Amino acid sequence: MLALRLMRGARPAVQLRRLLVALASAGTGFLLLCALGHAVSHPEDPSGALLRLAWCLTPLAATVHFALTVARTDPGTRPRPGLAAIGLGPARLMAVSATTTALSCTLGSLLALLFFLHLRGDLTGLPFDGAAADFLAADVPLPLPAALTLLGLVPAIASATVGCVLRPRDDRPASAKREARSYGRFGAYGRTAARETFGSYGRFRAHRPAGGRAAGAAPDPARGRTPQARAGESTLTAPPAVAKQTEDLGREALPTPREAPKGLPWGIAVLAAGLAVEAYANRQGISYAAPLPGGLAGTPSVLVGWLLTAVGLAVAGPGLTHLCGRLLQSTHPGALRLLAGRVLMAEAARIGRPLGIVCAVTSGIYAMATLYDPTGPEVGPLTTLGLLLVTSCTIATLLTAAVEAKHARSDTTAALLRLGAPATMLRSAAALRAGALLALFGPLTLVVAELAALPLTS
Repeated sequence: MLALRLMRGARPAVQLRRLLVALASAGTGFLLLCALGHAVSHPEDPSGALLRLAWCLTPLAATVHFALTVARTDPGTRPRPGLAAIGLGPARLMAVSATTTALSCTLGSLLALLFFLHLRGDLTGLPFDGAAADFLAADVPLPLPAALTLLGLVPAIASATVGCVLRPRDDRPASAKREARSYGRFGAYGRTAARETFGSYGRFRAHRPAGGRAAGAAPDPARGRTPQARAGESTLTAPPAVAKQTEDLGREALPTPREAPKGLPWGIAVLAAGLAVEAYANRQGISYAAPLPGGLAGTPSVLVGWLLTAVGLAVAGPGLTHLCGRLLQSTHPGALRLLAGRVLMAEAARIGRPLGIVCAVTSGIYAMATLYDPTGPEVGPLTTLGLLLVTSCTIATLLTAAVEAKHARSDTTAALLRLGAPATMLRSAAALRAGALLALFGPLTLVVAELAALPLTS
């Protein structure tokens, strides 16, 4: 009930993102049901049915990733001060996020089932009744348990992923955790830096001798002076304090540069391994092939190479984004380049991985367009639906991550505006960040796409 109340009271933008998650879940569920229909109508071809089901894993992964990003940007389930007092701690909010994701995906699965039954002709009274009866094997009864099992994959996997990623964590170092778990003398929680002997607890006036001053402490220079004299001193020392506070605010306005993500070497290694596997498959000239969507064909080695290439781009995305921000600040940067570079370095972990996935999907689509033969079989409607679903989910995930990053740096933006920064400079910094990312990831995507399509074109 709490999840339903939070869903109902959300803002229109949040409701729109949840609706997009439901639509993505509906598309994935429809593809799974189509694979089930092919398996039921062709019992003599189990390998073909299994291959169709395997190709549904890519839309499933894109849908789950999009649902996770939407759950992370949901303001209704974000930890806030005071919620733990009414029973809404981090664990409860994580459960609410998982439940909300499950409800959105379940709605999409139900829509997929209704649309599938409508196109088969099982549901009448609506336009296009039975429009795809032959294609969806309407003459064969649909096994309801298998259909419900396939439709439950998206809600179950998405909610489990959200619960696993958003679970409460203790981000303190291991030494701090051990220090917090230890107990000091007389039941005191934690340990102090300086160890005291047993007698120091029992000696009278050891910490507060007569006169109100600790033993060995320097005398207070303001003691014994008139209030007028002390007020005059505070007036004289106020301007340096105000100046220091203003200087600290200026330093804190820009995002603090974080440590570079550690996945860049691993991502480059996986990417190189994928391209090497594809080149090795091309040199060996293996004849047996595995059918791809759209009438294409490729060896299993090429498919493994494509998968490794996509994983490498996704892993290397945060590191490349951090490197792009560092390059923007090189060679005596001005205020504009400094702001754009600092923001990119701070948001590398948030937008880098979705950006790498978009590059992987773009390179895959470019390779498929290069390999497509107009004289061969046409691209079917299910292949088109799968491509649109994967592309839409990856782009929507990137845009949602960008919105999350904008909300995360709202304090920085407000501090810059208070210091007198013009709004045009903030817009110019955003355009500079977008241009720098496009200049880095655009050529990289084209090079990876050409190398990925080379084994099948030669």
